[in-house]
Amino acid sequence: MLDKLEDLVAKIPELERLLLDPSVTGNQREMQRVGRELAELRPIADAYGRYLKTKRELEENREMLEAEADPELKAMAREEVLRLTEDKERLEQELKILLIPKDPNDDKNILIEIRAGAGGEEASLFATELFRAYSMYADARRWKVEIMLRNETGLGGTREVIAMIEGHGAYSRFKFEKGVHRVQRVPATEAGGRIHTSTVTVAVMPEAEEFDVQISPEDLRIDVFRSSGPGGQSVNTTDSAVRITHIPTGMVVQCQDEKSQLKNKNKALKILRSRLYDAEMEKRAAERADLRRSQVGTGERSERIRTYNFPQNRVTDHRIGLTVHQLSSVLSGSFDPFMDALTAQDQVEALRK
Repeated sequence: MLDKLEDLVAKIPELERLLLDPSVTGNQREMQRVGRELAELRPIADAYGRYLKTKRELEENREMLEAEADPELKAMAREEVLRLTEDKERLEQELKILLIPKDPNDDKNILIEIRAGAGGEEASLFATELFRAYSMYADARRWKVEIMLRNETGLGGTREVIAMIEGHGAYSRFKFEKGVHRVQRVPATEAGGRIHTSTVTVAVMPEAEEFDVQISPEDLRIDVFRSSGPGGQSVNTTDSAVRITHIPTGMVVQCQDEKSQLKNKNKALKILRSRLYDAEMEKRAAERADLRRSQVGTGERSERIRTYNFPQNRVTDHRIGLTVHQLSSVLSGSFDPFMDALTAQDQVEALRK
């Protein structure tokens, strides 16, 4: 491990030189690659520097413990040896985690898709609540939330919402939210007080840049049509809605929220690009052919990653067995206990491998 750390730290001066090289500064993709690699190496170099300093001090105090005759100074050295030994072990573990190959998408913005699953209107209502909770989490981190597509019911529910969340590290936090979220509560319309179970599906995709996915214009069929549903005069009376079909894969994306046809087209292309990028990532990992389906399953009640139980004021993540009895806090955006625990579990699994 120490040899690997020496090699990594030695790369930093060369990367810093490349950031000033005109052949790199003139190439956006190469500039981002070098900058990203440098940003990943600096925390490793910092931790390694602290590790070497701690190791050196530990050796000095061990020598003092062996050579010192004064009982008081010997006791002080012994305490320092114990403290520095703990610090050294902690830094070794920190370095092991820092050396875990980082997900190249962790720092990216995300597209998050939330859809009502089983449970009818109750599922749609919870989809609205869950999206609001995620928006509050993003707002607390000063991340921007932009709705790309929203299909609402007449009772305040959401059949489907697709949103872009822009912020450094958004994917690293939200990637564990993908799957089926189950809600158990008594609906307002339930006279008998019976608990109903509904589901909402969540898919999370890293935003794909244009250079991540090359889309040929010949592979696209673009249809424009008049928007439907609630909207202003120009929304419902002009052909501003856009439907894009990616012919090779059959993927279809439709946007009609904006008054401008061009804005709807750009939003649809963003969604399409991210879906294609996700599908390619999944293909490279030799997983299933449809990443979104592997993330969210079918939406059946028996499939779930997390349960929100209103009568018991309980939220349980079934992947790690974590339960908190602060449901209202979670639905106000307090997802960190789950995201932190899932990240830690992911690191443990990576270290084991």
